[in-house]
Amino acid sequence: MAEVVKETGVKKESGYLYYLDKQGDVSRSQMARAGKGGGNAEKVASAGVTRESGYLYFIDKNGHVARSPMARGRK
Repeated sequence: MAEVVKETGVKKESGYLYYLDKQGDVSRSQMARAGKGGGNAEKVASAGVTRESGYLYFIDKNGHVARSPMARGRK
């Protein structure tokens, strides 16, 4: 189950990929579509999250930074 790390309240727009960048802030990039490239990353919100190993960090449906333990070693 995911736990909220930082409440940012980012409003997501369609056509963009939202993620936690290397500085621990929320950024977005335009999704690549047929014939059009993606890219052009822009910072959306300052979160200042420090990552811990063993967790997957993502932006949940409410626009908050959340994390979930990574599934390792399943057979």
